[in-house]
Amino acid sequence: MKNPGIAAVLSFFYPGLGQLYNGQFLKAGVFMVLQAINILLCFIIIGFVTGAITWFAAIIDAYRSAERINKEEG
Repeated sequence: MKNPGIAAVLSFFYPGLGQLYNGQFLKAGVFMVLQAINILLCFIIIGFVTGAITWFAAIIDAYRSAERINKEEG
């Protein structure tokens, strides 16, 4: 069983960590790479917007994925 709250909090700290917790390694890698690119883009301002979008998407995805995993296992 995966705890959706833990998954969301992990992704709050860095996008992709919640996906790692859920065992979704490819998705975790994509979120981590996107966030690394967004950090670099902060030097030209747009990274603040794209970083926030990626961050929120990762949190929501981690939570929903954990819930879906629990339903499939239960």
